[in-house]
Amino acid sequence: MGRIERLTQEHADITRRYFIKVGAAGAGAMGFSPLWAGEDEGESLLAEAVSKLEYLTREEDFINYGRGNPPPHTLPVEKKRQVGLVRETWQLEVLGDPESNAKIEHPLSKDAGTALDFEALMKLGEKHAVRFLKVMTCTNGRFPCGMGLWEGVPLRHVVWLARPKSNVRRVFYYGYHNDDPKQKFQSSLPIGRVLEDPPGENPVILCYKLNNQWLTSKRGGPVRMIVPGAYGNKSVKWLQRIILTNTPQANDTYAEWNNDTVSHIKTCARFIQFPKKVKAGQPAPVTGLAQVGMSGLSKVQYCLHAKDKPLPADDAYLTKADWKDARMLPAPAHWGGGLVDGKLPPVPRQINADGKPHRWPIPNTIVHWATLLTVRRPGQYDLRCRTIDANGIAQPMPRPFPKSGNNTIQKVKILVEK
Repeated sequence: MGRIERLTQEHADITRRYFIKVGAAGAGAMGFSPLWAGEDEGESLLAEAVSKLEYLTREEDFINYGRGNPPPHTLPVEKKRQVGLVRETWQLEVLGDPESNAKIEHPLSKDAGTALDFEALMKLGEKHAVRFLKVMTCTNGRFPCGMGLWEGVPLRHVVWLARPKSNVRRVFYYGYHNDDPKQKFQSSLPIGRVLEDPPGENPVILCYKLNNQWLTSKRGGPVRMIVPGAYGNKSVKWLQRIILTNTPQANDTYAEWNNDTVSHIKTCARFIQFPKKVKAGQPAPVTGLAQVGMSGLSKVQYCLHAKDKPLPADDAYLTKADWKDARMLPAPAHWGGGLVDGKLPPVPRQINADGKPHRWPIPNTIVHWATLLTVRRPGQYDLRCRTIDANGIAQPMPRPFPKSGNNTIQKVKILVEK
């Protein structure tokens, strides 16, 4: 057993965040890059790099895309209590759209005293609560905001409390916006997606926990929408009102900003750690993550290209580049994210009773990947990464248009010195 294999086994037994199960001699057989150095130094460097990866993002480490002036999570505590941004005073209205002929028998209304409060939501949660893993990512962001374990009550159970009867084609919803109509951020879904889940898909939820902790105000608490398979603009924060409407058109604020609001998450790869400067012949670890979108994921690849060699002018997506396969990490047993002992609470929908995923990688989540580079010739290089989805299509295809999700091929610069 090689040294890296021993390191791998030890790390896997403790955290399961580390994947390399072969020594240098077996690297090629396991699909590692031909640039693998096979040296003890390289093995140790890669082991150290992979050991730092944490699957779930800690709440404080999420990238935050806020809105509002001031952002609602920055309001003083007393103001939050006044406007329903704490669990004790939060209420949710579910109303019929007065501008359409939607018919509901029992509106959940603050004025009528029938709005849903947090205690009532928890009562629903005792019977209907679900947990699932989902990456939160912005349509135009270059890097995911974070990977989370989200918990809440399927929206359909609250919609049915309002007893809709007819003429409901769409669900509009929005959160607190400083009581300023110009600051309102709203989104919408077809009623069919709310009431029914496609095979293997998770429900749209009223979310109140992230990584088994109450949702903080900064993350959109006390309650936000979480829409699986969608970009973050659908998962509206500080949720306070739902409108059932017969209007067939979407009313999404993000659409007004020239975005595609019905786009599913795309499959794409990003770097986490890479060497900005390295000596020729010196091994350097590279790690990254891949976002697993609607088309799934079969492999992650990378290519290294010398700056002094021109790229083909007729190959915008670099299909002719010298792409090599990186190694995708398996599912962890230690999930990170601040969970006690790194263990998942029972039992997220994508996870078996034994703690292992139904399938890997999990759709609408992430997977980590890694490789080891050794560059022999000094010079300036561009290092790129991409995914191949489960249909065999290379990033950024099949949907290269940025307004429906950013899946551009990432490029970083590496200087190789003598």
